[in-house]
Amino acid sequence: MRGAHTKSLVGLILYLLASLLPVTISASTELPTSLAVPGGVAILDVPGEAERAPAVTFDGNRVMVLPGPAGWRAIVGIPLARAPGAAAIEIRSGNTILTQGFTVAGKAYATQRLKVARKHVDLSPQDAARVEQEQPRIRTAMATFTDAAPTTMNFISPVKGPRSSSFGLRRMFNNQPRNPHSGMDIAAPTGTPIFAPAPGKVIETGDFFFNGNSVFVDHGQGLITLYCHLSKIDVEPGTEVKTGDKLGEVGATGRVTGPHLHWGVALNRAFVDPALFLPAAKPISPGASAAGP
Repeated sequence: MRGAHTKSLVGLILYLLASLLPVTISASTELPTSLAVPGGVAILDVPGEAERAPAVTFDGNRVMVLPGPAGWRAIVGIPLARAPGAAAIEIRSGNTILTQGFTVAGKAYATQRLKVARKHVDLSPQDAARVEQEQPRIRTAMATFTDAAPTTMNFISPVKGPRSSSFGLRRMFNNQPRNPHSGMDIAAPTGTPIFAPAPGKVIETGDFFFNGNSVFVDHGQGLITLYCHLSKIDVEPGTEVKTGDKLGEVGATGRVTGPHLHWGVALNRAFVDPALFLPAAKPISPGASAAGP
């Protein structure tokens, strides 16, 4: 009886200790949805040394590499402009350099036709000069690559509201073709709070011609999120944010047709579909959308 009592007591202690430990999240729940299409994310098992991650690049840009169940995984952002077909990453591990192929499948994105003021399609010399001047700041922010891995890639939606325009739309401004839509538009009234979808660090803020008041957040290893057309910015470069921290408020600054948030997500400098980082896709609802890139 004494032995049985001792075993029961030990079992109870172990149970109580286990209940105090943090829940371990499996690797699969921390990753975005894998969809190897233009504007998608390819998750590839790659070789490497046990104690040191390999260096992986795609189209010359450094790629996120995380521990996997049996080695390493490369989390590759595929540009919207990438043609379907064969593709390859370069892997450097120790003194070994090799390439690993994968296939980019095709995906048909819808076409959207917008009527906007002519000045937003045919830029004046002054506006064109402003856009050119702003580009280095944007490119520098998008090229940020910090060694620390993201805390999570399970994002919350940064703002409450219906999705008014989805990623990848082929857009026509006044019947003139423009770049596909590189983010997700979420319609909401001016002043609606915008929250960080995951922990990160603010690396750039500013008022840009196309994007209006914008915030760039670095989440680690080339994962950058972008928030555009804000009426108010509540953070500054260097601010560390946690999931749910306020970044600013919805607005209609820049080149837009109404108040909304344009939310962009980039991996290895390629804008990818933000829906791949959300728990489940939400239905598209009519509403305001961006006229900008």
